[in-house]
Amino acid sequence: MIVTTVNVNGIRAAVKQRSSENLGLLPWLKESRADIVCLQETRADDEQLRDALAPALADDWHLASAEPHVKGRNGVAVLSRTPFSAVRILESEEFATHGRYIEVETGGATVASVYLPTGEAETERQLEKERFMAAIEARMAQLLAGNRDTVLCGDWNIAHTENDIKAWKNNVKKAGFLPSERQWLTDLMATGWVDVVRRLHPDVAGPYSWWSWRGKAFDNDAGWRIDYHLANAGLAERAVSARVERAELYALRWSDHAPVTVEFS
Repeated sequence: MIVTTVNVNGIRAAVKQRSSENLGLLPWLKESRADIVCLQETRADDEQLRDALAPALADDWHLASAEPHVKGRNGVAVLSRTPFSAVRILESEEFATHGRYIEVETGGATVASVYLPTGEAETERQLEKERFMAAIEARMAQLLAGNRDTVLCGDWNIAHTENDIKAWKNNVKKAGFLPSERQWLTDLMATGWVDVVRRLHPDVAGPYSWWSWRGKAFDNDAGWRIDYHLANAGLAERAVSARVERAELYALRWSDHAPVTVEFS
């Protein structure tokens, strides 16, 4: 099973505005060996998403999506080469309609596409992020107790360690690298979740998966590693490779994130 996660930074932009014959989400999908692709920040309702992905759906990809409740924001989806036996959203009074979590069963595994809020230190936006973190933590505890191959993929908007952000010294008081956020990830992993990419790439800087559009961040590889595959221990043990599909040049990017791909045996 090969699973990819990517924040598309707007599905219509990834498909059209930054695409050509050989560039963009759709050409990438045609070349991908992935069995399952988790998408975040689609910024589209279900109809718009299906329209944007129509060529991929014609190629027999199956689609499950959770549209955002606010136009032009959030939105998550899962593409799979095999049909879904179940599709679920987050059971949360506050976040069920926010388009930040969708979970499917396919190919003998449970796979979720996750998009955490960005947050902003010492503001209501950060409190909202923390409430979402609590809601997803509760769901993850249920999944872990289910004893099923499970992986949650997505844009977690948290760099876990100093190895996960190039300019970590400049960000210790900013959302995405706050001590409380980093500890939350540490605590999740202590319960049995495994950061698969880090397990396969220990003690190295990166591999980063997000770079600002501005300046020379991409050219200088001054990025953040915030796109994770968190798997239960049994599935994580079967991870044989992990890579960030980083574009060769800034001009070839179709999102400010790069796809992160993990292969399980």
